[in-house]
Amino acid sequence: MKKVLFFLCFSCLLFGCKKQEKDAAEIVGKTAKIYYDYLLHDDYAAFVDGSFRPDSIPSSYREQLIDNAKMFIAQQNKEHQGIKEITIRSATIDTLHHTGNAFLMFSYGDKTKEQVIVPMVERGGVWYMR
Repeated sequence: MKKVLFFLCFSCLLFGCKKQEKDAAEIVGKTAKIYYDYLLHDDYAAFVDGSFRPDSIPSSYREQLIDNAKMFIAQQNKEHQGIKEITIRSATIDTLHHTGNAFLMFSYGDKTKEQVIVPMVERGGVWYMR
């Protein structure tokens, strides 16, 4: 009886940990998609703010990053008729180092697709792009 009880407790613990890891990886993917959705909806400042920086940056540098995001979208519009949709393909997580990777699929207006890897880092319970 003790063996059966021990096995059941161990199984619950094992399966409980797997679900938590899957849920955390799912959060990484959804967070990366949210940041890139900001970019698609011309909210360049929110996209830039989704990048991890250990220290504050000068406002002039932040403006340069926003301009770079605008140029990226302009380039995608010119070369591929814009990014029409972003979907989450998968995500991985390293709970020990508080890092993860989101695998996003960009669907372009010219019907091409591209998989993009977005490295992520967790700080203070919030996931940021690296």
